[in-house]
Amino acid sequence: MSAGTNIPNKNEPAAVYAEQLKSLRLAQGSEQRREKLLGYGKVLLAVLTLACAAVFVHRFTVLEFLIVPVALFIVLAALHEKVLGSIRLRRRAIEFYERGLARVEDRWAGTGETGERFLDPEHPYARDLDLFGRASLFELLCTARTRAGEETLAAWLLAAAPVDESLARQSAVSDLQGRVKFREELFSLGETVRAGVHPSKLAAWGEQSPVFTRRATRITTSVLGIIWIVGMVSWGVWGLGGAALAVTALNLAWAHRLHARLDEASDALEEATEDLELLAGVLALLESEKFLSPKLVGLQAALKHDGIEPSVAIRKLARIVSYLESRRNPAARLLDVLTFWSAHFVFMAERWQREFGPEIRKWITAVGEMEAITALSGYAYENPRDVFPEFVERGPMFDAEGLAHPLLPLATAVRNDVKLGEGRQLIILSGPNMAGKSTFIRAVGVSAVLAQCGAPVRATRMRLSPLNVAASICILDSLSGGVSRFYAEIHRLKLATNLADGPIPVLFLLDELLSGTNSNDRLAGTQLVVRTLMNRHAIGIVSTHDLALTQIPQTLGDRAVNCHFEDQLEGNKLVFDYKLKPGIVQASNALELMRSIGLGGEAKSD
Repeated sequence: MSAGTNIPNKNEPAAVYAEQLKSLRLAQGSEQRREKLLGYGKVLLAVLTLACAAVFVHRFTVLEFLIVPVALFIVLAALHEKVLGSIRLRRRAIEFYERGLARVEDRWAGTGETGERFLDPEHPYARDLDLFGRASLFELLCTARTRAGEETLAAWLLAAAPVDESLARQSAVSDLQGRVKFREELFSLGETVRAGVHPSKLAAWGEQSPVFTRRATRITTSVLGIIWIVGMVSWGVWGLGGAALAVTALNLAWAHRLHARLDEASDALEEATEDLELLAGVLALLESEKFLSPKLVGLQAALKHDGIEPSVAIRKLARIVSYLESRRNPAARLLDVLTFWSAHFVFMAERWQREFGPEIRKWITAVGEMEAITALSGYAYENPRDVFPEFVERGPMFDAEGLAHPLLPLATAVRNDVKLGEGRQLIILSGPNMAGKSTFIRAVGVSAVLAQCGAPVRATRMRLSPLNVAASICILDSLSGGVSRFYAEIHRLKLATNLADGPIPVLFLLDELLSGTNSNDRLAGTQLVVRTLMNRHAIGIVSTHDLALTQIPQTLGDRAVNCHFEDQLEGNKLVFDYKLKPGIVQASNALELMRSIGLGGEAKSD
């Protein structure tokens, strides 16, 4: 039964999101009206104050009373900024629910983060299963606000976790599944992930040695800065200009000596610590939430360092960096040359680095894992009919009932059963064009990926053993690289057979295998490939238009079966039911498809 036939209740995601959106938009409208009134009030008060100042410019006793409107303006400005902050925060909360509703209503494609930077053409299944790119699995899942969260989610999709880790993630996803408010607060922390912390740079900075390692350098710099200030005071009070000039020359010489190392330390710090407030906010949420799952409790417990919360430590570093960044102001830089105030902030940052630097990688890892789990929990909440898979020790096995592709609209996706394992290693899948073969094998692969990263799957029931997925579905040639489609395909097949040499069985998914050669070579080549993989305990599916390949199961006994998809011609229209059936397809639709678009007419004889 499709989701469209059910009447949503108030606890269903669409209803919850719509209700929250309505409430937030009402509050936002009220807040925006208040913001306009405060803005107009500031302008009116400023105009009146300036007018009074102009009228009474020569009456100093009256001008004293202008302190009152100036103080009132300051109060209004503070209130106005507070309201603007509230509007910005609520705008992000509104975006959270709008995007959630778009996912539930299948309007999400092209609205999120595509993750294309994680796409490796050499990966055994990433391109074939549409993990990254527009309308990809990553875009559907990802709600991360930090780069660490994006990178962790991508890593989980690209590599299967051990069973115990997958089960731990399942428990954590279940723990967060119903915490809509928590996910809203996390999403609302940052405007965009593109401005977020670069985790590798920040972790590397924390682990590297400080630039200023000698205590004498730090003491000398501090003393010279104090002496110069005293020299300027002495010049102004006692007229000791010579002493002030001598100290100025000394400080300029010391500044020249420090210049290269100071710029090196400052630039490295600023490059590594962009938008630390976002990282601090995520850490603060992680620290304060009460979790139930052992994995999340463990992440939370591992964060503290000598009783100091990491969010407090990160915010301290953020303040240091913000002060340091002001050195780029030309006026501040001139004063800095003589007082070394930016050097003192570098020294403070390096003291922070010595104390907390080795902990940064652990903090970022925890943030990344928590955000990845949050993304999966959002998917679980928005797809309550999806189930968590069961893992079995003995394999290889992939056994699913009511399986469908998670990127298809729930209301229209057709579910099928598929079983590989317990003696059955191969399905030869035949069928006409557009009947659903490629979508079906992609659904199998995506489900295996989701299962082993700890997420629920689009099925009514699913059991599987640990599996390494290898796919040859979307093979492209390369003009620039001088690589033909056929060569690219056999390269991918070699990758699959190498993977099958490992300790974890392979689930191979091969679409239109060896289509770049003739029928005889295709049959012989396919037999060679599948026998090689099956002899290495792999299981999998081979889809084909070439009915010659349907002979393969005859030579393999119970280890292989034929299945097919079919179509029906109703009038002049081809109709597909997308249901998997046993046996070999009996019809082809190529000519009907050609005629349906007006290609070809009645043949004329000479």
